[in-house]
Amino acid sequence: METPKVALVHDWLTGQRGGEKVLEVFAELFPAAPIYTLFHFQGSQSADIEKRTIMTSFVQKLPFLKKRYRFYLPLFPLAVELFDFQKFDMIVSTSHCAAKGAIPRPDALHICYVHSPMRYAWNQYFSYFPPDKLGFLAKRVIPAVVHRLRIWDESSSHRVDHFIANSSSVAGRIWKYYRRQADIIHPPVDTDLFYPGERADDFFLIVSALVPYKRIDLAVEAFNRSGLTLKIVGKGPEYKELKRIAKSNIQFLGTLTSEELRRCYQETRALVMPGEEDFGINVLECQACGVPVIAYGRGGATETVTPGESGILFPEPSVDSLLDALDKFSRLTFNKKTIRANALNYSRDNFKNKALSFFKNKWAEHLSDQ
Repeated sequence: METPKVALVHDWLTGQRGGEKVLEVFAELFPAAPIYTLFHFQGSQSADIEKRTIMTSFVQKLPFLKKRYRFYLPLFPLAVELFDFQKFDMIVSTSHCAAKGAIPRPDALHICYVHSPMRYAWNQYFSYFPPDKLGFLAKRVIPAVVHRLRIWDESSSHRVDHFIANSSSVAGRIWKYYRRQADIIHPPVDTDLFYPGERADDFFLIVSALVPYKRIDLAVEAFNRSGLTLKIVGKGPEYKELKRIAKSNIQFLGTLTSEELRRCYQETRALVMPGEEDFGINVLECQACGVPVIAYGRGGATETVTPGESGILFPEPSVDSLLDALDKFSRLTFNKKTIRANALNYSRDNFKNKALSFFKNKWAEHLSDQ
């Protein structure tokens, strides 16, 4: 079989989250492929990614990028469209924003792994931009900008030959907003890095970017009322406000190393996920450590949490519903081996094998259609 010349496209490289774990595996599958990304904060990635050829867009040179890159969102479609992919036979993009808008050569194959259609343009628009919290100018500018983004997002979906979704929930959104079918390959969990230990403390844990749709504010209010100890790992634009409203039983740990995060998973009573996640890789990292999860019962959690075996799902995105779940949790017991066994279904090796098989099959089909 002819070997394609492949380019990898990723929205941006600013930290190591679930999307970057997927990119790492794709980089292993295509060791000669350069990585195209809108911007890259040097040193923010694993050594395997940092040593690759990384091509950035004009956004990389814009002022105050590290603190203000979200303000450049209207420029992202143009930035990805200015990348030249004419020498590549296959584009593999991983996208939650603009990467899927890469323009392939007419006879090239484009496969896109979608973490979510643009959240702030579609299903999470009112979480990011609540009308009652927008100022005079924002109320007039943001709706118009996001309207244009929606038009571009839908139209650029036609540049993709095959979609892969990270969950059934995301596949449903791809159909809703793009009217395109997507195969489902759940993202990889590092079950070698995350393994059971001994619980040594009496606290609950959140591992999350501190952004509006994650609903960390809901968890903070619930733990303010319960008085239970909560530790929050992560950073983001909501940090100052969450810190302001949190009582002394809630600790903010910021960004941790992988080893520090593993220790938190091992020692906590349960991971709490108060918002709807596209997939929620942290849910399975915690389960790989043999620790249960208390999650809002929509989105990816419905695929990864088995009620009564690996955790609890609460039905409403409300403080009272979460408090009821915490009360129910206190009366249940869970088996570490059963919980970890669930996580092992999502191992890195399983993901790698499924992705490789998918790429090989689609490339063979593409050649046969030429």
